[in-house]
Amino acid sequence: MTSPGSSGEIGRFLTIADAAEILAVDVATVDDLIRSGELPAIRVGTSGPWRIERAQLEVWIELQYEDARKHTAFNEGEFANVFELSGARRDRIRPVD
Repeated sequence: MTSPGSSGEIGRFLTIADAAEILAVDVATVDDLIRSGELPAIRVGTSGPWRIERAQLEVWIELQYEDARKHTAFNEGEFANVFELSGARRDRIRPVD
C-alpha cells in the first residue's frame, strides 16, 4: 500500500486494493462503491485503473460516521435531537422575532 520510492508513506492516490485494505473490506466492495458513485474515484485514462484520492477517502469515511450517528439518533425515536438530525449547529440557529 505504498507508492514507489515513498519509503512507507501513502501517496496522494490509492489503488482499489489500497482502499480495500484501509477499509478492511474486499476489493469487490470498493469497486462496487466506486461504480455506484458513492465513493469518488477517477480513472487513469479512458479505461485505465481506478484511483481514489486519499483525502476523498477520508471525507467519505467521515460521512459514513455522520450517517451512522444520524441513523442511531433517528432510531432513538422520541429521544432524537432535531438539531442533530438536521445537521444544523445550535450556535447558528437564531430565534424568530
